[in-house]
Order: sequence, then structure tokens, then C-alpha cells
Amino acid sequence: MRILVTGHRGYIGTVLTPMLGAAGHDVTGLDIDLYRACSFPRDASLPPVKTISKDIRDLEVGDLAGFDAIIHLAGLSNDPLGEIDPNLTFAINHHATVRLAECARQAGVRRFLFASSCSNYGVAGDELVSEDWSLRPITAYGRSKVAAERDIARLAAAGMTVLSLRCATAFGDSPRLRFDLVLNNLVAWACATGQIYLKSDGSAWRPLVHVKDIAQVFAAFLDAPAAAFAVGTCNVGSDGGNVRIRDLADVVATAVPNSAITFAPGAEPDKRSYRVDFARLRRALPHFKPQWTVNAGAQSVAQLLIRMPIGTDEFEGVMYQRRAHLLARIKAGELDDELRSARGAPMKAKIVAS
Repeated sequence: MRILVTGHRGYIGTVLTPMLGAAGHDVTGLDIDLYRACSFPRDASLPPVKTISKDIRDLEVGDLAGFDAIIHLAGLSNDPLGEIDPNLTFAINHHATVRLAECARQAGVRRFLFASSCSNYGVAGDELVSEDWSLRPITAYGRSKVAAERDIARLAAAGMTVLSLRCATAFGDSPRLRFDLVLNNLVAWACATGQIYLKSDGSAWRPLVHVKDIAQVFAAFLDAPAAAFAVGTCNVGSDGGNVRIRDLADVVATAVPNSAITFAPGAEPDKRSYRVDFARLRRALPHFKPQWTVNAGAQSVAQLLIRMPIGTDEFEGVMYQRRAHLLARIKAGELDDELRSARGAPMKAKIVAS
């Protein structure tokens, strides 16, 4: 199968693309590489893959000709990043996603997989929520994902199936490692300082899923029967990944000996709190079994950071915090306020081997 992966140089994409290649697919990536300086370690080489260097906002039907499937990962990737400019968040996460799906249908693409988010549930408290639950996003990021899901669902037709995969909060190592994800961040604090540093009171629920399990789900849906797409949306994670942040801190304490839980000054409850039901995923992909528990993932990240220590100035700074990194690039004049090259003209499509 010939597959286009947008955002293939990101946290999930650098894990997914070699997995697809190993399965025998012909993979092309599409990415403008906003985070080119954010590999971990810094000299890490990314998986080689044919690459289209073009902003998703500028794609045309011709760019998508010949692809059997699109896995759409590209976008502004979390709640804090989405609040920099909500209008820009909608332009990229919503409008560009819909336009991509429209172009894909015109180009004859048969399958369209969209990386959505469990952030769509927003405020659910202790209730276990399924895909049919009323969505209550409380951030621009969540609202943009909800709007994109709604509008691309309308494009599903006999020639193209569409599925929005609502991913739980990711964790685990990747060539483009992120430390603005809760488990990765807590482990980094514990390894660097001996403190498991909670920025909230820890009462909120989060569903967590390893980045490699997310990649496995996307890969599995490429080969799933068309009936698996009929549901339109599907949560990605496992029941065992539902955990309160304060309990997650205990997991980190076990993974990093001699570490202790501390709280940021003025730590308050996080309004985003949700437990998620993954029964639909089990029905759609009965042979898929998550390979990573939260405990195993914490231990794996801890072992990585013990081998390659990193200081708080790095994992809390502009290198591995997506929001801080883009703001720093804007301040340095490398990007304009719309996250385009400060040189001005939109990038023309160019395929290169990398």
C-alpha cells in the first residue's frame, strides 16, 4: 500500500514510519520539520523516508495523487501550544485538515486516518466515557479537533473511508522525544532532581498510551476491513492506562528510586479530567493487544534518561517543550506569527530522499 504520513518527523511519526516500512508499505512523509532541532539525543538520526517538504495548509490535489491511504498526524499538538493563537490553531488543526481530506477524496485516496485526541472529552470527572459521550472540550486544541472530526466525517463516501482516532495522552521514547507530556515530564524531573514535580494537585484523571502502541493502532487500521471504519471515531488506549495524576506520580517513584513527590507552588486541580472507555477499539481490532503498561513505560523512559542525563533547563526549556520551542523560533525571527518561514513565500512541494 502506498501511504502518506503527514507530520512524519514528529513524536509519533518518527515511530510510525519505520513500522510501516517494515510491514512492506511504500511510505512517503510530509513535514516542514518545525522541530528539526528537537531530536533526542540531539545527534539522533531520523528514520529514512521519502519526504514532501510542504505545509499542510498549502497542499493541492496533485500532491496526493497515487496514495492509497493518508495518516494525518500533522498539527499543533497539545493544549498549551494551541492557546498561543486559537485562530491559528483552527487554521491548522481544523481548516487545513478538512481541506486535506477534500483533496484526498478528489485524488482517489481510499483511506483517511486522522489523529484526534481524548482531549475532546474535556471535563468528565470520574465517569468512564465512550466515543458516544457528549464532547466538552475546554481548550482551542480540543475544540479544533472536534470541529475537524465533524467536518471530515461528512466527506466519507464509497470511495474513501474516514476514521478519527482519539489518542490518549502519549508517553514513551521517540527520536523526537517530548517532555511536555505528563509521564515523560514527571520521569525527567525525578531523574534530574529527585523530585516528582506535580504542577497540579494530581486529582485529575488521564488516559495514557505508549507512543509505540499508538503507532501499532494506526498501522493495524490500514489493513482492517472497511466495516471497522463505519464507527467514524475510535478511542486509542487501554483501560489500564486510565490513571489519576497523583497515582501516576507513585508509578514514577517506583521507576526512579530515591525520588519524592513534590508540588509546584499554588498547584490547583486541573479542569481537564476524563477516564476513557476503549471497548470500541477492542471490537474493531480484536487481535491488537497493547504492549506497554504505564509502569513499563515509566521504567523505560527512566532507563533512557539515566543513560543520557538531561537537565531541567533542557526538558523544561525551548528544546523539548513544543510551545516554548515555537515561541523561541518566532522571537528569533525564524518563523512568522503564522508559523511560516520568515522568508515569506509559502514552500513549494518538493520530494527528497532522507
